[in-house]
Amino acid sequence: MFLTECSRDAMQGWGEFIPTSKKIDYINSLMAVGFDVLDCGSFVSPKSIPQMADSGQVIDEIDKGISTTKLSVIVANLRGAEKALKHDQVDILGFPFSISETFQHRNTNRSQEEAFSEIQKISEVLASDGRLLNVYFSMAFGNPYGEMWKWEDVDFWAKRFSEIGIKNVLLSDTTGTGTLEQIELLFAKLPSQYPNIDFGAHFHNRYEDSYKKLKAAYDNGCRRFDSAIKGIGGCPMAKDDLVGNMPTEQVINFMAVEKIDHSLNLLNFESSYNRAKDIFHF
Repeated sequence: MFLTECSRDAMQGWGEFIPTSKKIDYINSLMAVGFDVLDCGSFVSPKSIPQMADSGQVIDEIDKGISTTKLSVIVANLRGAEKALKHDQVDILGFPFSISETFQHRNTNRSQEEAFSEIQKISEVLASDGRLLNVYFSMAFGNPYGEMWKWEDVDFWAKRFSEIGIKNVLLSDTTGTGTLEQIELLFAKLPSQYPNIDFGAHFHNRYEDSYKKLKAAYDNGCRRFDSAIKGIGGCPMAKDDLVGNMPTEQVINFMAVEKIDHSLNLLNFESSYNRAKDIFHF
């Protein structure tokens, strides 16, 4: 299993500003757990996501000597990517591309074609830079805007991105509307058609739905999962009511039940969990 802890996703919609020093302490505690990737910041408009305005300062203070965990940040255009790449600690850029045209405008103030063009430019920069790019397929399992969901739309964009050499795509259930049938369908069909792309799951869901959504993806070949402690967070640009992330503790429980090996340090995870309690008041 390839596991990403999304502290950025947890923090970005939090109404109360989290002090920079507390963010740094929390993220460094997560570095000691042993996740493959830690999604820890955003280089987007501070007017849109004020909680992430200090991402550069936070990233520069993360202790990468603690573990081999790679650091990922979100960008929404080439300018944001260029800012992120000035920070040597950044390993991965993530770009939110939406299967919903409405959400693409709402989230990045661009059309799908404009966003696709931005991703292509970023990909070309990274080809010489050597760092990695993740493309998040937001609204991959439906949307709250009345736009009809068809798996063929996801397939259309997977084909487009495959043609420009994108290697990592996270299928994102941005508002928690995805059904088990949709999850099974996408993970059964897409990876076999685009073997050059590593497809992962970035689920937002209710706590009690965690196990069955993880199993639907896992049983259809998915081995890459994003999560956040206690499921805190969600996408503040999606709609008024946030649907939380896949809870990390539920992923750990799933791996235990299914007897899936992992290299997470669970004592250090407990320490991070307690820090999250202090920050997010759960």
